[in-house]
Amino acid sequence: MQYTRLGSTGLKVSRICLGTFSFGNSSEWTLEIDEARPIVKKALDLGINFFDTANSYSSGRSEEIVGELLKDARDEVVIATKVRGKTGEGVNDIGLSRSHILREAERSLKRLKTDRIDLYQIHRWDYETPIEETLFAMNDLVRSGKVTYIGGSSMFAWQFAKALFTSDLHGIARFVSMQNHYNLCYREDEREMIPLCRDQDIAIIPWSPLARGFLSGKYKRGQIPESARAKSDRYLPERFFKPEDFDVVEGAEQVAKEKGTNTSQVALAWLFHKQVTSPIIGATKIEHVEEAVAALQLKLSSDDLKRLEEPYKMHPVIGHGGPELTKLFTG
Repeated sequence: MQYTRLGSTGLKVSRICLGTFSFGNSSEWTLEIDEARPIVKKALDLGINFFDTANSYSSGRSEEIVGELLKDARDEVVIATKVRGKTGEGVNDIGLSRSHILREAERSLKRLKTDRIDLYQIHRWDYETPIEETLFAMNDLVRSGKVTYIGGSSMFAWQFAKALFTSDLHGIARFVSMQNHYNLCYREDEREMIPLCRDQDIAIIPWSPLARGFLSGKYKRGQIPESARAKSDRYLPERFFKPEDFDVVEGAEQVAKEKGTNTSQVALAWLFHKQVTSPIIGATKIEHVEEAVAALQLKLSSDDLKRLEEPYKMHPVIGHGGPELTKLFTG
């Protein structure tokens, strides 16, 4: 395993983060605790010390599973979770108000069986709450010792810059990481967000590094997707089944064939070559973890990178903002 600093902090995290959106009971493809246990054990055995969840995943069940499976290794791991999504039927059971943040932090701590959250992230931007209110609430959690560092997730670069400026203006905790949408099939953050993060020494921890499994190569051009994930996840076919997306994945398949590996590993290796901190991989099988770790050793030449990137076509912004945000958090 390779380790790196989380942005400008002194905290060392594995170059792979295990995402746990697939842990819980919210759909037919998510895993309950007995199915998740061997995956977490394998991750720990391979040196992964970075785990990401959210209070909204399976209505908190993902956090409960993470807390139970990591309780004996608590001092050796970095636990990240998120706040913003809908957690109840009340009008204040959503968003980034001080009230919601402080209440949900306590609930997350309880579910995670811990006295601190190593990285507490806002789960998208809240257009209804002033960023000052959000940041001061997060700062109070840091000052209390309940949160060690704070981070952001997919938003526009101007919003992230505003948040960083606001923290600096008031001398309070600033975001140390950006959990953004970034993979071979979606590279729009290369325009503004990623340059901003590099300038500010912000850790880049992309979600969906394999485009919800599309970059595994298991979906073929002209075929109707039949996987359980494709049938229950409306975002997968909406986002990644355009002709230009198949151009990208077929190019990755060719590179993988030449190197004697698989398409998923090539897609992950491309991200490692783009100097991201830790891609957040989702795993529903032990081999998903093993393949991700093996991808750390896969070397891509400048010619390989050029061939992988050439088919890309500009995409509309997806993964944050507008109607998609409303769907994500209210259903």
